[in-house]
Order: sequence, then C-alpha cells, then structure tokens
Amino acid sequence: MTLSLQGTLGIDFGTSNSAIAWADTHGSARLIPLEGQATAMPTAVFYNSEDLSTHFGRDAVTQYLEGAEGRLMRSLKSLLGSPLLLETRATQALGAAPTRVVMGRPVHFVDDDPERDAQAQASLLQAAQAVGFTEVSFQLEPIAAALDYERRLNKESTVLVVDLGGGTSDFTVVRLGPQRMTQADRTQDVLATTGVHIGGTDFDQKLSLEQVMPLLGYRHLGPQGREVPSRIFFDLSTWHLINWLYQPRALSDAQALWTNYADARLHQRLMHVLKHRLGHRIAYEVEQAKIRCSQQDGDTVLDLSEVEANLVASMGVADMREHLAALLARTVACARECVQKAGLTTGALDAIYLTGGSSALRPFQRALQAEFAEVPLVEGDLFGGVASGLAYSRP
Repeated sequence: MTLSLQGTLGIDFGTSNSAIAWADTHGSARLIPLEGQATAMPTAVFYNSEDLSTHFGRDAVTQYLEGAEGRLMRSLKSLLGSPLLLETRATQALGAAPTRVVMGRPVHFVDDDPERDAQAQASLLQAAQAVGFTEVSFQLEPIAAALDYERRLNKESTVLVVDLGGGTSDFTVVRLGPQRMTQADRTQDVLATTGVHIGGTDFDQKLSLEQVMPLLGYRHLGPQGREVPSRIFFDLSTWHLINWLYQPRALSDAQALWTNYADARLHQRLMHVLKHRLGHRIAYEVEQAKIRCSQQDGDTVLDLSEVEANLVASMGVADMREHLAALLARTVACARECVQKAGLTTGALDAIYLTGGSSALRPFQRALQAEFAEVPLVEGDLFGGVASGLAYSRP
C-alpha cells in the first residue's frame, strides 16, 4: 500500500543555493535538511572521475577544492541531478515520495525574451518530472517569499518583496495580512512584479575581475602598448565557464598569450592557475571575501598562495562600493520600477522584505535604503523563506 501525502513540497532550486520545505494541508511549512542539519544546499554537482561518483552541494565543492579529479558544475539552473537529490531528501524526511510540488521561478529567467524564458521553465519542468514528481506547478519566487512573510504579520501591510539570488533580482509589491492569508485566490493582492538578470554571481564576477584578475594580466599593457585580450579573464571569473579553460585547445590559446605580456610573471601566474585547475578555488575565495567584507563591514584579503607564494589580493568596503555601483544601480532601479508599476509612492510602503542570500550584501542594502528612505528593511530567512512560501502556494 502506497502512503498518500496530503500537502505540498516547495522547491527553491536556486542558481547558487537550493532549499525545500513541506507543508501539509493544515500545518506550517517546515524546511527539510539537505546536508546533515543544513536546510540550504549550494547548487553544485561534482563528477568525480577517479571513482566515477557524483557529489552534490557542499560535498561537491569540498571534493573539488581538496583536489579530486573531476568536473565541478555550479551556478546553473540546468543541473538536472539536483532535483533528483531534492526528491530523495524529501522522500527520506517524509517517509514517502511527495507528488504535489510547487517550484520557484524568477520573474524572468531571461530578460526581454519570452520564448527563451518559456524554454527555461519547460526545462525545469522536464527535470522535475524526470525524477518522479507528477503534479508540478510554478510560483514566482518573490511572491513565495511574500507568502512566508505574511505569516508573521498581525495587520494588513503593503510590502515590497526583494529577492536577490545568485542569478536574478526579483521584486513584487503585494498586499499582505492575516485576513488575506485565508483567501484561495491572491491574484488581486499582487500589485506589480519586476525582475532583472543580476545576482550574486554577477557581483562575484565583477569583484574577481577588478581585484584578482589584474594579478594574472587583466588590463595589463603588453610590449606594443595594447591590453592582453580580456575574454579569458571573464571566463575565469564565471563559475560555469571555468572548466572549459582546462581543455587542451584553451590551454594552448592561453599559452600563446605570452607575446601580449610585458611582465612574464603575470602570464606565468595565469598558466599556473589553468594547469593546476585553480579557477574554482579563486572564484570561491572571491565569494567568501565578499561575504566577509559585507558581514564585517571592513576590509579583508584573499589568500592566493596556491597561485604564487605569499600572493594576496585585497577586498575593501570602498572597492565593493565602487565596483558594484553600476550593477546595484540597475538592481535598485528595477525595485523602483516595481513600485511605480504598482501605482504607489514610497510613502505607501509599510516595509521592504529581503530574502535571497545576496540581499544581505551591505552595499545593496545601503543603496536600497537610500532609494527608499524611511521605509524599514526587514530581513527574512535568506535561504529558506522562498521554499517555505512555495509550500504555502496554491497556484
């Protein structure tokens, strides 16, 4: 006899991190542990070529950083192995395989291209169905975050929900409150949604380019007064492109760049990174330095001694403010557009609710506060709020 589960599994399959939550028909949503007791898992897969094993999440990143031979994939919505892992973890925690699933999706998978956007959702649907989910629907991630936040409110509020993930920044203006929570159809409560394809991975790439890649030759002027071709540095700063730089043809092309360098030491560092496959380690160090700098609101350094003895790169508050200014301006402009589309002024907002790991970035919060003065910022469950809200969803 097959156990029938009455409830909804919410899956937040994010670019950088993933989470799942379960809500039965009467109870509150609960996050399901994915790695030990951790309820959020890096969206990463490592294919170990030594023993032909597959690893996910923190285990995947650790395997790679500890030097195991294989291929690491991270920051990709199309990691088809991750839905399988999420289904397995849910079944283990619930005692039976859930059938009703609500998956989160950004406002736009792809900016200004409805056809490609639809293709992206179809790919995610196919991945979910391939691992056994039979009843699959989708909900916008910022709306899911709003449904989670609503459970904490004791009065009606008009809220700008800000969901900054690894790949997208999404915004929703929505009416929330205890009386509205019981309504089955919440369509009229959603006043506006906007989104832009900017997220934490874009911040990481920019910081890597500005603070680390110059040590390998980015913007370096060669003997003829021309800069070293820059594409290799953009690829080396982008998680899902790094592996391609280790291919024989890519290594040969990188070696041929030596004629573009006036300082041979910089080219030697670049080749050392590529030959020893240190690209993802550098990307990881940049991400961690960004987090430290933001959390401590102070300067930090990146240890690059694996590239060259005693080599370090700096990461300062002023560096982050300068290098991320353009990206943050576009992101905050998207938030402003959402409020305008809702036909509201700033004064009509009761709160700005933050979710998604990148929303904790201090320069972003300062830029947002400067744009929406006097509106309180409320920080939610940055990594689990969307999953919980998806479990409450009834699309």
